[in-house]
Amino acid sequence: MLKKKQYREIWEQYCGFLDLDLPGYMKIQNRLLLEQIGLWADSQLGRSILKGKQPKTVEEFRRMVPLTTYEDYADVLLLKRDDMLPEKPLIWIQTTWEGGRHPVKLAPYTRGMLDTFRDNVVACELLCTSRAKGQFKTRPHDKILYGLAPLPYATGLLPVTLSEAVSIDFLPPVEEAVDMTFSQRNKAGFKLAMKQGLDYFFGLGSVAYAVSMSLGSMSSGGGLKSLLKCSPKMAVKILRGKYRCRREGRALMPKDLFELKGFMVAGTDNRCYRDDLEELWGVRPMELFAGTEPSLVGTETWTRNGIYFFPDTCFYEFIPEQDMMKSLSDPSFQPRTYLMDQVVPGEKYELAVTVFKGGAFARYRVGDVYRCAGLESREDGARIPRFEYVDRIPTIIDIGGFTRISEQGIKTVVELSGLPVTDWTARKEFSKENRPYMHLYVEMSPDSLVSSAVTAEILREQLSTYFRYIDQDYRDLKKILGIDPLQVTILRCGAFAACRERYGEPPRMNPSPHEMENLLSSQGFCERRGS
Repeated sequence: MLKKKQYREIWEQYCGFLDLDLPGYMKIQNRLLLEQIGLWADSQLGRSILKGKQPKTVEEFRRMVPLTTYEDYADVLLLKRDDMLPEKPLIWIQTTWEGGRHPVKLAPYTRGMLDTFRDNVVACELLCTSRAKGQFKTRPHDKILYGLAPLPYATGLLPVTLSEAVSIDFLPPVEEAVDMTFSQRNKAGFKLAMKQGLDYFFGLGSVAYAVSMSLGSMSSGGGLKSLLKCSPKMAVKILRGKYRCRREGRALMPKDLFELKGFMVAGTDNRCYRDDLEELWGVRPMELFAGTEPSLVGTETWTRNGIYFFPDTCFYEFIPEQDMMKSLSDPSFQPRTYLMDQVVPGEKYELAVTVFKGGAFARYRVGDVYRCAGLESREDGARIPRFEYVDRIPTIIDIGGFTRISEQGIKTVVELSGLPVTDWTARKEFSKENRPYMHLYVEMSPDSLVSSAVTAEILREQLSTYFRYIDQDYRDLKKILGIDPLQVTILRCGAFAACRERYGEPPRMNPSPHEMENLLSSQGFCERRGS
């Protein structure tokens, strides 16, 4: 179709969902869910969760199937019991379950799921180059920088499925990149880009920033000299870029060397890096959202002003924030869910999905929170709701899309360290540079503070060692991004007890600003009592 210049047909085939109105969108959702109900309810996995019930309609399905988490599937999926699944998978995708407690989660992908993933990846590729409806710059043999984790991780599906639809050249080639370390892929990719040019960049926002900043080290000293085996066109760009940088008194940036058609980022905390990435590359990154269990669920458009969920990936249900918080503190509570045609602008929701095309997961709590940004958009003419990604659910601290730090994980680290920590709470916070980190507020035993020179820095160093020991993803934060995301503050002895007495139990994970203010103010209260 590209060769025949059938650009309108390409847009309608892959991006036509943006022209749907809400009734048309829900018609697709309901039709595909009814197909999935027939497959899922007849499988051994479905029967084990339904416990004798047999839903026939969308309403019966939502009433009979409880909201689920990975624990409901672990015994089947971790053993790859494909005989119990709705359809036989072609591939199994892997991700971290919970650092320090569970090693991995596995998710099965059927042929139908891979076909949907492929088509929606193409939609993302078109949209990231678009500046208006119906316009895109995708052409055969465009070049994309390989900033992704390979299979068995979900991002490794992108080159596999995308190559089925369009000829695109990864730098370095996928068959070589899978055997390289992150640093090796980074250097090899830039070296090839200097020779062949570059059209796309795709990666986690945090990783894309680390890769982008590494160009500065390559451009200093002998680093750039090793890249000078390049085309005359690129050599001219290098000379012009260096001249411009000297004139403006700044370091060489990727935008001085490359003119990207499109820039895509995935993962959490992208908002922390988007402005810097736009400055470095001269192109505003487009966010897309995917996960190991739900697959590729949504993307922004040329407006970069909110995420639209693909109607053919999953059936979406939205748990209102109030119900989400209650269910996190009381696991027996079953939250309400709303559908796409029931969401309210400005409200936050935890996402629950039922994966189409023979997927294993039904009414599955993904662990991501979104805010409804609007029910339509004049900017891009859409008539379906759009969303902004907020973060993981409050019981998980995710830094840069790498970590899934839970209460149990922190408890394990504190116990292994042997440090005299008597109480603690942890929050995800942001530096003045808008970079995420984990702030651990601890209370120490009075004897330890008297008998030893325990400082916050000593605690941070020792606890960081144990976080890296139990959590591979935490180690990668240092290895790949070059950061140690932990900060520690020691509270006065008795602060937690005073807080409980005055305000109630402070949450272990991500207390709200108000709850944190109560805890910090309790230090003065316990001091007045002579604690």
